[in-house]
Amino acid sequence: MQKAVTKIVIVGGGTAGWITAGLIAAEHNADHGRLSPSPKLDITLIESPDVPTIGVGEGTWPSMRSTLQKIGIDETTFLLQCDASFKQGSRFIDWQVAANNMPNGQHSYLHPFSLPIGEPQFAIAPFWLPHKAQVSFVDAVCQQNQISQLALAPKQISTPQYSFINNYGYHLNAGKFSQLLQQHCTDNLAVKHILDHVTDIVLVDETTQTDVPKGDISHVLTQQHGQIHADLFIDCSGVKSLLLGEKLAVPFISQKHVLFNDSALAIQVPYSDDNSPIASCTHSTAQTHGWIWDIGLPTRRGIGHVYSSSHTNDEQALQQLMAYLKPDLGIKAADISPRKLNIAPGHHQVCWKNNCVAIGMAAGFIEPLEASALALVEWTAKAVASQLPPTRDTMDTIAKRVNQQFQQHWQQIIEFLKLHYVISKRSDSDYWHDHRAANSIPDSLLEQLALWRHQAPSQHDFIYREMLFPAASYQFVLYGMQFDTQPQVQLKPSMKQQAQQLFTENNQRASRLSQLLPTNRALLEKLKLNSFSKI
Repeated sequence: MQKAVTKIVIVGGGTAGWITAGLIAAEHNADHGRLSPSPKLDITLIESPDVPTIGVGEGTWPSMRSTLQKIGIDETTFLLQCDASFKQGSRFIDWQVAANNMPNGQHSYLHPFSLPIGEPQFAIAPFWLPHKAQVSFVDAVCQQNQISQLALAPKQISTPQYSFINNYGYHLNAGKFSQLLQQHCTDNLAVKHILDHVTDIVLVDETTQTDVPKGDISHVLTQQHGQIHADLFIDCSGVKSLLLGEKLAVPFISQKHVLFNDSALAIQVPYSDDNSPIASCTHSTAQTHGWIWDIGLPTRRGIGHVYSSSHTNDEQALQQLMAYLKPDLGIKAADISPRKLNIAPGHHQVCWKNNCVAIGMAAGFIEPLEASALALVEWTAKAVASQLPPTRDTMDTIAKRVNQQFQQHWQQIIEFLKLHYVISKRSDSDYWHDHRAANSIPDSLLEQLALWRHQAPSQHDFIYREMLFPAASYQFVLYGMQFDTQPQVQLKPSMKQQAQQLFTENNQRASRLSQLLPTNRALLEKLKLNSFSKI
């Protein structure tokens, strides 16, 4: 089957569809942001005209910076047009124990985007352990806890686009982001955009084609544009998974027995005034039967309560959401009318079958904890763009490789998210007790936790490449939740001296940056003024 892969059809828009279109077009049809005279691929995105953006995934990882650069989007344009702000990590509040059980009120910790000082060349965690009673891990090895508590930006106005003083991702308006991506891809990367309903997916064994294998997708049938053929189809149809799940019948693997959250109530909340600080990290506040996300954008906050319907009901979840909002909204909190979202926690067995790849929620979704959804969209889209099969007969080999990595990523996502619940000491509901039940914890996570009682997580604990979460992420979560790792008895004096120097440098840098960096809001206002002055 030597049929060349030259035509790609993406079914579904939104963030997943347009990021995928942009990355593939930038890789194969452009050079340094300029469209090639002879584009290699014919890329068409088919989008239903009346499917709204869900807008839950408003937090990104730092990887989004390289994604936007690759696609060719100016960072200031992105920040201003997408109502975006800077994100330096995730702050977890009340995850260790409920606030009313803490002698000094709320307990919180930050999972920052910066690696511990000295990493990856120098593993500093073992040298912090003897001092854990005096200073938190994140403050000892990183500046971002102090910076985020002050709602400061990760850079200055003079810092070049996509560069940083402290590593960062974004908070963004998902609907506006999709619009910007759509405009850029169609105007600058020759992506064709069709607004139409897909009414059927037709397989090769339903046609007379002979140049592609039986079981491949031959074409999709649309309401207004008829048949649309392609060599490779990309399913970005969301939870419906029209191509991979429904038509190709790739099994769905539920993970509700591991991670229980299957419902969410989402709402957009205005600031009390135009000068309110913009949080520089996502706030995740644990509740009796779930947790609440709080994402700060320049013009509003995106807030939602994620919970398990097996442990509570919508009315009780709404009451907890109202209680969370009351300090800011007062009596108006009783008037909120959030949108209900249903979550089927799990993923399909593979993301690539025959000539179809699923990306985004069409491949799987767990819950928005740690904002892994958009990161997995980026990874899959980049994998397709960089490993695009030249011909149909090479496709199965590449699909096998991508599927293997896809499965590894899902295993790590599930185990890393589960870690947050397993090491919690909350005892205020069956929800938290059930999360710690051994039969709900993957065996490999139990093994790692037993190991981490004796040594800090390291890169040697993970056997596969391209990990989504590095060993440092496990360190920040474990030690943020006051997990007990026994200090090593013997540490080399020369390395102890090097570690102490790194601790001192980190403390000095945190103090210096807290004085030098502008607030999130101040930096975004400066970018806006500079942008207007150029018009």
